[in-house]
Amino acid sequence: MGRRADRGRRIDAWLVIDKGEGITSTQVVGRVKHLTQAQKVGHGGTLDPLATGVLPIAMGEATKTVSYVMDAPKRYAFTIRFGEARDTDDAEGLLFATSDWRPSDAEIAAALPRFLGEIMQRPPTYAAVKIQGERAYEIARRGETVTLEPRSVRIDELELVGRPDPDHAEFEMVCGKGAYVRALARDLGELLGCHAHVSRLRRTAVGAFGLDQAVTLETLERLVEDESLPQVLISVATALAGIPALAVTEPQALRLRAGQSIRVSPRLFGEPPEEGAMIKVTQAGELVALARFGVDELSPVRVFNLKGGQTARA
Repeated sequence: MGRRADRGRRIDAWLVIDKGEGITSTQVVGRVKHLTQAQKVGHGGTLDPLATGVLPIAMGEATKTVSYVMDAPKRYAFTIRFGEARDTDDAEGLLFATSDWRPSDAEIAAALPRFLGEIMQRPPTYAAVKIQGERAYEIARRGETVTLEPRSVRIDELELVGRPDPDHAEFEMVCGKGAYVRALARDLGELLGCHAHVSRLRRTAVGAFGLDQAVTLETLERLVEDESLPQVLISVATALAGIPALAVTEPQALRLRAGQSIRVSPRLFGEPPEEGAMIKVTQAGELVALARFGVDELSPVRVFNLKGGQTARA
C-alpha cells in the first residue's frame, strides 16, 4: 500500500473560490479536495457560514505560503442591521436586545473614525479564537460563558456607501489580520446607542486575490469535468506579491533548495533590503525559495519544488 501522501494528484497552485452562503470554509476545502483529487489542500483565511466571497485555496506547494495570505489585507462589503443585538453578532444568532432608535447618516459617518487605525477590538463570542485549546464558538454552543479579551487590530479603510432604509446601512472596509466585521458592527451599534449586527457580509479581496479570479464550487465542478482546471489555477508566487524578489542562477537555486545559504550583493536590489528582510527568490521565472537577507547572503527559510506538479497555466 502506498503512503497517504502518494494518493491523489500533484497540484501546486492557488485557487480562489467564491464561497456561497451557508457553508463553512472547512467544507469548501473538503469539496475542492474531492473535486480536484489534489493531494494537499488548505485555505487562506476562514469565512463564517453567513459570509460569501473570496476564499483562497492553497494546493500542494502553495500551502507553504498560506501564512502570507493570512497576514494580507482583507476587503469586505457588508450590511449592518440597526436596532437588534444578536449573540453571534450576525443574522444567524439569537435576538437578545432591541432598540427603536435609528442613527442618521451623519451620525454614522461621524462615528466611523473611532474605528480606524490600530484599535482594540473584542472578538465575537462565537469566534474561532482558542481558549485553552478549544474554539470559543464550541464553548458558547454548550451554553457556557465565553470571556474574550480585547486585542489590537488594524482597520485601514471604513466607509458608509449606502443606506437602503433606516434599519440598514451598507459599508466597505479594508482591514488587517484578526479584525472581525461582526465585532465592528456590534461596537458601532453600542457607540450609536441602538444595537446592531451584520446582516450581509461579502469578502471581495484577500491580498492579491480578488473576485475577478474567483469561481464558485459549481463552476469548479464543470471545469474539472471538462479537464479545464488549469484555466483557473493561480501561481504559488501570487501569494508573495508584496515581497521583494531576486532572480538567481541555477547553481545558486540548487544550493538554496539544498538548505544552503548563498552570497549576494545588496547592489543586486533596486533598493537594498534591511537585514532580516524576507526575499522571494526565483530562477528562470520559477519560484525557488523564501530566503532571509543577511549581511551579503541569503539564507533559505522555505524552499519550493514546483517540478512535476500541475501548476497555473501561463
